[in-house]
Amino acid sequence: MTVQDQISDMITRIRNSVLVKHSTVAVNKSKVNNKILEVLSNEGFISEFEEDISEKTPNYSIKLKYYDDGSSAITGLKRVSKPGLKIYVKKDEIPSYFSGMGVAIVSTSKGIMTGLEAKKLSLGGEVLFYIW
Repeated sequence: MTVQDQISDMITRIRNSVLVKHSTVAVNKSKVNNKILEVLSNEGFISEFEEDISEKTPNYSIKLKYYDDGSSAITGLKRVSKPGLKIYVKKDEIPSYFSGMGVAIVSTSKGIMTGLEAKKLSLGGEVLFYIW
């Protein structure tokens, strides 16, 4: 089955895995997913990810991050821009989520990055999703 929206599929798989306390989750391999996973790893929401070629189709195996008390580093995910309705923001309008406790993931002309990095570089772009 082909996936129409790679980002929404990845977000949904991560959200569902966090809700049932899985330690790992597999998502489809794509360049966009790779860049998003790099940002999530740098921000500390996931422990690590690696390419898993044991399946018929290549996937990324994501190791989810949990704290000592059993709580997840990812509390929630919310998709903002969708294939039917793209949400673009200017460099001055990049949102902060949960008063800075959450992170906006933005696709800019310089690549996929957090909202704070985009503000520092004075770049606007498409707001992909929020994670907190």
